[in-house]
Amino acid sequence: MSRFCEVINELYKIIEERKEKLPEGSYTAKLFRKGEDKILQKVGEEAVETILAFKSGDKNHTVYETADLIYHLLVALVNKGITLDEIGEELQKRMK
Repeated sequence: MSRFCEVINELYKIIEERKEKLPEGSYTAKLFRKGEDKILQKVGEEAVETILAFKSGDKNHTVYETADLIYHLLVALVNKGITLDEIGEELQKRMK
């Protein structure tokens, strides 16, 4: 398994735990407390920032913004109970 996959799986589990326990001081828990609209707003903001980073041609900034987007997408997935396996299955279907 690639390092990327390992990190994504680990982060997904942490996000699930934060949703369940809602620890004080956790940015992730704060998003869950604010609800779906706030989570999706952040996904949208990060998507725009990622696009702008790509357009700027700054690789480091693009990597940074892409990480933010992926994190917020994971929060949205956990919020809806969508698993990484479900996403993987859909991607696999598209490879055929």
